[in-house]
Amino acid sequence: MSETQQKADRPTRERPAVNSLDRYFRISERGSTFAREIRGGTATFFTMAYILVLNPIILGSAEDKFGHRLDSVQLTTATALVAAVMTVVMGVGGNLPLALAAGLGLNAVVAFQIAPLMSWDDAMGLIVLEGLLICVLVATGLREAVMHAIPQPLKQAISVGIGLFIAFIGFVDAGFVSRIPDAAHTTVPVQLGGTGTLGGWPVLVFCLGVLLTVGLLARKVKGAILISIVAMTLLAIVIDSLADIKSWGLTTPSWPQDVVGAPDFGLIGHFSLFGAFGRTGVVTVVLLVFTLLLSDFFDTMGTVVGISAEAGLLNDKGEVPNLGRVLLIDGAAAVAGGAASSSSATSYIESAAGVGEGARTGFSNLVTGALFALALFLTPVLTIVPLQAAAPALVAVGFLMMTQVKNIDWDRYEIAIPAFLTIAVMPFTYSITNGIGAGFVAYVVVKTVLGKAKEVHWLLWGASALFLVYFAIDPIEQILGVK
Repeated sequence: MSETQQKADRPTRERPAVNSLDRYFRISERGSTFAREIRGGTATFFTMAYILVLNPIILGSAEDKFGHRLDSVQLTTATALVAAVMTVVMGVGGNLPLALAAGLGLNAVVAFQIAPLMSWDDAMGLIVLEGLLICVLVATGLREAVMHAIPQPLKQAISVGIGLFIAFIGFVDAGFVSRIPDAAHTTVPVQLGGTGTLGGWPVLVFCLGVLLTVGLLARKVKGAILISIVAMTLLAIVIDSLADIKSWGLTTPSWPQDVVGAPDFGLIGHFSLFGAFGRTGVVTVVLLVFTLLLSDFFDTMGTVVGISAEAGLLNDKGEVPNLGRVLLIDGAAAVAGGAASSSSATSYIESAAGVGEGARTGFSNLVTGALFALALFLTPVLTIVPLQAAAPALVAVGFLMMTQVKNIDWDRYEIAIPAFLTIAVMPFTYSITNGIGAGFVAYVVVKTVLGKAKEVHWLLWGASALFLVYFAIDPIEQILGVK
C-alpha cells in the first residue's frame, strides 16, 4: 500500500474502542471503522462470488473412475456453506480480513487429475488427508517457522507479485485479454480482447468499471471499489436487457425468475479417508498428496503475507499477527472442503478488494461469511454480478499492492534477482506457488554463488529442495513408473 493510501486510511492516533465488539476485533486500534469493515466485507464477497458458479462447473464437469458426476446444485450448496463457515471462523479466530472458499487450481487438480484415478469419495478423502497434514505442520510450528524464515524483501516481492497476478486475473476474467490458441502458430501467449481488438458490450462494462474505480480511488472516495461494482452491475443489467449479447461468461447480469433457491446438502460428509490407497497405490497417492500439500502450503503463505502487508498489519519484523491461528484455520478449511466434497478451501487473494475498501480486521469476514450464508438461499440474486463488473476491483487492488515494489533494494542482486523472479513468475504462470518457488530457489542459488550460503535459513534450504521436486514432478513420476 502506498504511503498516501496509508495516511488516507489511518488516523494519526489510535481511537478508543467504542464497545466490546470493537475491542475484540481491534477495529479502532487498527484505524478502521465498522462502516469500512462492512464495505470491505461486501466488496470481498462480490469479487469472489464467482466461485459459487465456477466451482460447480469445474467439479461438475468431470467424471470419476467409475463415470460418476457430482450434482451441480449440491456442489453450489457445499461451496457456499464451506465458504460461509470458514470465512467466519477466520474472522473470529484469526482476526484478519481474509476470506476463504474452494481454491481455484486445486479444484481443477481434483477434477481432472485425481478423480479419474478413483471415486469422488476417495478423491475428497485425499483433500481431507492433505488438510490434516497441514494442521500437523502448523501444530509442530513448522509452517509458521517457514514464514518467519523468509527475508522481508522476499515477502514484499510476494506481495508485489500477487498484485500483478490479481490484476492479470481481472484482465483475463473480464475478457480484456485472452489466450491465443496454439493453432495460431504464434509466440504471443495473450492478446487484446478475443481477436486482437476490444469488442462487445461486456468488455466495455469492464473498461468503464476500471476508469470509474481508479477515478474514485484518485479522489479518495470512500467505498470506491464497492460503488464501482454496484454501478457496473446495474449498467450491465440494463445493457443485457437492451442489447443482443452473445455471452457474458460465467454470470449473466439479468434479474432471475426465482429469487430463492433451496440448498441441497447431499454431498456433505461423502469422503473416504484412505480409500485411494487401495485403488491407486501408495506411491501415486503420496505424490498426489505432496502436490496438493505444497501448492496449498505456499499459496496460502503468499496470500496471507500479501493481504497482511497491503492492510499494513505486518509488524516491524514483517510478521503476520495471529499467524499460528490463521494457518491452523486455513488447514482446517482444507479439511472442511474435502469433507463437504467442494474441494480444498483456502485463503482468497480477492480479499484484497476488501482491504482496498478499508477492511483491517476479521469483522469484515462476518459480513462476507453472512453473504455466503445468504447465498445458500439467494444464489440466483447474489450471483448476478458479472465478472466484468467485479474484475475492475482486482485491477485497482493490483495497483495498490504493486506500490510496495519501491521497498525492495534493487541494487543488491542477491535480493533483486529472487524478488524479480517471484514477481514475474506469478502472473506469467498464473500461480502464486510457482512464483514463491522460483524466488526461493533463486535466493538459495544466488546466495551460494556469492559465498553467503550460511546466511540462508535451513528451512529455506529445505523448502527450495521441495520446490525442486515440485518443478520436476513429471520426470520423477516417470522414473518411479507411476505414469
